[in-house]
Amino acid sequence: MGLLFVFLISIASLLPISVEAPYVYFAPITPLQQRKEANILFAGDMMFDRSIRIATEKEGDGFVLSCVKDVLRQADLVVANLEGPITSHPSMSATSVLGTPENITFTFPTTTAELLARHNMGLVNIGNNHIMNFGSEGLAQTKEWLSKAGVNFFGDPETDNVAKVTVGGIPFSFVSWSDWTGGTQEKILDKIRAEAAQGQIVVVYTHWGEEYVEPPASVRELAHAFVEAGAEIIIGSHPHVIQESELYNGKQIYYSLGNFVFDQYWDEEVRTGLLLQIAFNEGGVESIDEIKTRLERDRRTCLKEQEIE
Repeated sequence: MGLLFVFLISIASLLPISVEAPYVYFAPITPLQQRKEANILFAGDMMFDRSIRIATEKEGDGFVLSCVKDVLRQADLVVANLEGPITSHPSMSATSVLGTPENITFTFPTTTAELLARHNMGLVNIGNNHIMNFGSEGLAQTKEWLSKAGVNFFGDPETDNVAKVTVGGIPFSFVSWSDWTGGTQEKILDKIRAEAAQGQIVVVYTHWGEEYVEPPASVRELAHAFVEAGAEIIIGSHPHVIQESELYNGKQIYYSLGNFVFDQYWDEEVRTGLLLQIAFNEGGVESIDEIKTRLERDRRTCLKEQEIE
């Protein structure tokens, strides 16, 4: 055993003093790239005058949205159509007679913009047939009140502006089309093409068609043209009822979401509205969840499953 130990020591003494280890490359450790995603909730027409105004004066302005406030706050952003101006003018419709011009001439309380902001409604479409009910002065007040509350807008009848908003790291362009204030069809198609060419996710929010009926052929043709120009999704308003949805060239078209805040109760079609909870990734729409709402006679908007009489 002693001789074997001496032999091994002798052999070892003949080896190099150090042996270089094989070269192994370790990639630098970097954080995983965060996935970009956005959860945006879309709603239809909102009207805060007439009997809605009376209810908010009695119960507080948050009353009409009290049933749905949790749903609104879960989204990264809520987008809807503001169906009239926000001004300091006294209401004409709150004490009007049904069927008179005053009954459909709207002005919303100056607290409306702050109400929207409190309920996560950070972006509204103002391209519609009621936004000019108090003329350019009413429009100017609307934009001022919205801006003060931090609520962005698009579809300005005077500038036809696009709202460029980044949500969850994803760049969106919100484009408005209105049969009343939207300019020419070629102009909006050029706008959609330009925004899409810049790498924006283009959402077209429309105010179009005829009330209480299905979309006419002209509306369908225009919707298809929007998709062909580069729109990722189309959200419709104005008819006051939910209309059909359609998948065209892989893009979803919702022709009308119906009412969200309104005082129409004569049948279930006008009382029922649709919220769209849409998940977006960098490539566009990932998933869509449809949520039904219902206009209650106490002037609240509630979830359909919460039906309250």
